[in-house]
Amino acid sequence: MTAWPSLSRLSFRTKINCGIVLIVACISIPLAYLTWRAAAGTLQAETRKRGLVLSENLAMRVSDAMLSMDLLRLKNMVDELKKVDDIVYAFILDRDGNVLVHTFRGGFPVELRTVNAPKDGAPHIQLLDTGREFVDDFAAPVVIVGTPFGTARIGLSRTKAEAAADSLALMIVFYSGAAMVAALAFSTLFARRVTERINRLRAHAEEVVKGNLDQRTGPRAQAACSTVLSCDKRLCPAYGDRDRRCWLTASPGQRCEGPECCQGCPVFETQKGDEIQDLAETFDVMAVSLKTHLDELRQAKQELSRQERQLRTILDATPDLVCLLDENLSYLAVNRAFAAWVGADPRDIVGATDRDVFPDDEGRAMHDENRLVLATSRPSDREVAARRAGAAVWLHVVRVPIVDSKGKAIGILRTARDVTQLKQFQEQLIQSQKMESLGKLAGGVAHEINTPLGVILGYAQLLQEDVPAESQLRADLQTIEKQAKVCRKIVADLLGFSRQAESAKIEMCFNNSLMEAVSLVRHAFSLERTAIATDLDERMPIIYGDPEKLKQVWINLLSNARDALAPGGGALLVRSRLFAGKQKVTAWFADTGPGIDPDTRHRIFDPFFTTKPVGQGTGLGLSVSFGIIQDHGGAITVQSPVPTGFFDDMSLGDNPGPGTVFVVDLPLDHEETLGGPRSADPAEG
Repeated sequence: MTAWPSLSRLSFRTKINCGIVLIVACISIPLAYLTWRAAAGTLQAETRKRGLVLSENLAMRVSDAMLSMDLLRLKNMVDELKKVDDIVYAFILDRDGNVLVHTFRGGFPVELRTVNAPKDGAPHIQLLDTGREFVDDFAAPVVIVGTPFGTARIGLSRTKAEAAADSLALMIVFYSGAAMVAALAFSTLFARRVTERINRLRAHAEEVVKGNLDQRTGPRAQAACSTVLSCDKRLCPAYGDRDRRCWLTASPGQRCEGPECCQGCPVFETQKGDEIQDLAETFDVMAVSLKTHLDELRQAKQELSRQERQLRTILDATPDLVCLLDENLSYLAVNRAFAAWVGADPRDIVGATDRDVFPDDEGRAMHDENRLVLATSRPSDREVAARRAGAAVWLHVVRVPIVDSKGKAIGILRTARDVTQLKQFQEQLIQSQKMESLGKLAGGVAHEINTPLGVILGYAQLLQEDVPAESQLRADLQTIEKQAKVCRKIVADLLGFSRQAESAKIEMCFNNSLMEAVSLVRHAFSLERTAIATDLDERMPIIYGDPEKLKQVWINLLSNARDALAPGGGALLVRSRLFAGKQKVTAWFADTGPGIDPDTRHRIFDPFFTTKPVGQGTGLGLSVSFGIIQDHGGAITVQSPVPTGFFDDMSLGDNPGPGTVFVVDLPLDHEETLGGPRSADPAEG
């Protein structure tokens, strides 16, 4: 199990060499063994035949010498055989088994005499082990006239015969080794040729991985297909291309179903290579195709990036709150205005939900509305209210579902526009229309009542001259006169509210107007433990207005402030500042009373709206003041509670409340009012 990973790490060239050597070894070694065994068997058989021939020949030759008992001649005969290399010994036995002659020099071994003998009148072969070698002993009978007359014995060395066979085996092994070396040399050359091309493919693949798609691995053709075929189809991708084969790069209409259909084409027959060349050419085509697709993707990416930047610029430039949500109602993208609205970084918002970004009540409501749009795939368009920094903010929210090709909603594009100012304008328009209608109604009624009221007042005064001074009738007439005057005052207010009374605008000192109003009410307010403090601009701003009507406004604001204070009294502060840069002058009328709740604050300038008990107010004072200030081109607003630090320089008594401050802005209509020794340093409000 552990050898395979090591084998897998061997190079392909080594594997080819090892494979070829293994194949040659598997063939040559068994072949050498079989050859050796066959040669050894053949030599042994030939040795046995030869031994039989020699022994029989010796038996025939010694017959005459044995008849004559010519021992010398017998000796010569057996000694001649001793000259042969593989003959170990030779000797002659008589019919009694006595040794007549032999070739042994150190004495005849007695035990050898009886170990072998002819059988049935025929030669017999016996293998003997002398301790040093194996000997084939051949015993041939000596027959004279059909009668056994002795035995001729010859010993042939089998060891020498086997040594010859071993020499032949060594020769076979040598030639087999030489064949293996030659096979190894040729396999090395073949493996180098193959692996070089494979290594080029590997190097090409590595360059492709690194992003270098311009390299080529396949060989370059001698001529392009258009040259070989004299083709004039210049729009074909293979036209004039010598780097890639036409059956891989030609247009679909030119290359039919692939290389198989190119059989018989001269271009295919001359340029077609082996499998490795096909692989290299296919790899080159793949790299070129990949480069082409990458270039197209880069161009598409650049175009998408450009469009994204343009879209991002457009979205960031719009003041509307724009966001994109996915099907799970998580933010995919938001513009800069949206991020500023929620006070977070756009990157932190992406992936979050409305419940994560907005307060609990707003986030829950927006999530439910988004879920409804996503479920119904219908757009939504509505105005919602929110609170930011303690103030009400109105948003016009539009939700548009994003659908896929099947019409299923997969996201929401939501835009929100701040319409708070528009809502305020609408409220102001409604207020103006309401006041205009009420003014016309009040003016008409006042005009019709004013004449008979004057008659009633005149006759009441005339009748008082005709009745005794101490009579009850005179007292009743005085009551009629007093109530008639009250009615005339109400009529005058109605006429002022309807602006049917003409304003007499002149140049006037703003501070003097304020001080006249303060002087008129200071004593009466002091009796009710209400102190008035003033903080007026020393530059004495000059405005263009009606002194009497403005004084009516100041007195009305001071009276309302006095009424708002607790029965135990309190403090009032009248402040004025000149804002030359903005060409306006501002007056503040602040009190330390209990303040005004938000619902009342929005209706405080409505005609006939009052929080006072019945009989103590008509609800026209602030409406008339609102109309007078508007007639002068200014504005009047109310704030409650009083801004922090407004009363820092004065004593506020025992129970200072949150307080209320009315702010009156009047324009400067003359350039001479813009000068002054110091700049307008106080902040507004």
